[in-house]
Amino acid sequence: MAQSVGIKDVARAAGVSVGTVSNVINRPDTVATETRARVQSAIDRLGYVRSESARQLRAGRSRIMGLLVLDMGNPFFVDVARGAERAARDAGLGVMVCNSAESVGEEAEYLSLFAEQRVRGVLLTPADATGRNIESFRRHGIPFVLVDRVAEGTTECSVSVDDVAGGALAVRHLIDAGHRSIAYVSGPPGFNQVRDRRTGALNALAEAGLGPQCLRELPTERLDVAAGRDAGARLLGLSDRPTAVFCANDLLALGVLQAMYAAGVDVPEDLAIVGYDDIEFAAAAAVPLTSVRQPAVTLGALAAELLLEETEETATGTPARPHEHRRVVLQPELVVRRSSLSAR
Repeated sequence: MAQSVGIKDVARAAGVSVGTVSNVINRPDTVATETRARVQSAIDRLGYVRSESARQLRAGRSRIMGLLVLDMGNPFFVDVARGAERAARDAGLGVMVCNSAESVGEEAEYLSLFAEQRVRGVLLTPADATGRNIESFRRHGIPFVLVDRVAEGTTECSVSVDDVAGGALAVRHLIDAGHRSIAYVSGPPGFNQVRDRRTGALNALAEAGLGPQCLRELPTERLDVAAGRDAGARLLGLSDRPTAVFCANDLLALGVLQAMYAAGVDVPEDLAIVGYDDIEFAAAAAVPLTSVRQPAVTLGALAAELLLEETEETATGTPARPHEHRRVVLQPELVVRRSSLSAR
């Protein structure tokens, strides 16, 4: 394996000091034109590439922000990452994307990695409902912004969607279609989003003069298609099966749809289905899926912009301007498709 070329090799080849090479790289105007040309020729001939990460570590500044999400297998978080990456790139930064896989332990490991790498800041969708991982990370003094989560009990910035309103949109739509027995395929109950969407569903029932018994909750261990198929199998086994299902995300809804299709249950005639997120696959499903749309790209971009604002500095290393932590709450939108439009 070829040995990497270092700054000492360049200095030796150009017949100058290491300090002169450093000046050519970082402060070229301070070096005589002839000397600068000789050093640049040596750099080009040897193929020297400076270690940007080492330079940043010495300066205590990084051009990388971390993004830690629950599940990169979920297209919703891919869109969040797209928005964050776009905003970071416009500011000359890159994004290190990591996936906690809804695991508290993996989340802790990645937060430690971000601290070791001294990233500029972190965009975080927490897997740990207790907040212990956040408390542990806070001691490193690295700014962070919560994404798709309200900053409850913290002073940090957050960008989220009003999930209570979103849950109400979904169930109000089903009530308006005539449904009075609705299942809620909820995902892990520890997630704030799951609880908020359930609250919204109950609010819609109350507005319609219906009691909480009209909502039958089916929790799942994960928020993926396989968990949705499992919930669908449980629905099929019920003697008093609800006529409609509201799912905490689109992956769960697609899993339920698969289970119904395999069992010969007609969607939406026998069972109406509403998802959440409005991922690209929702419209492309065998039965196009009604879903509550979250502005995922905007969510990621706004979170990154808040983080950039907080970490912006002047050339002297002092804050460019005072930063005030903010909670940004975006509004969801119901997108109605075939999966909830029964002809009856």
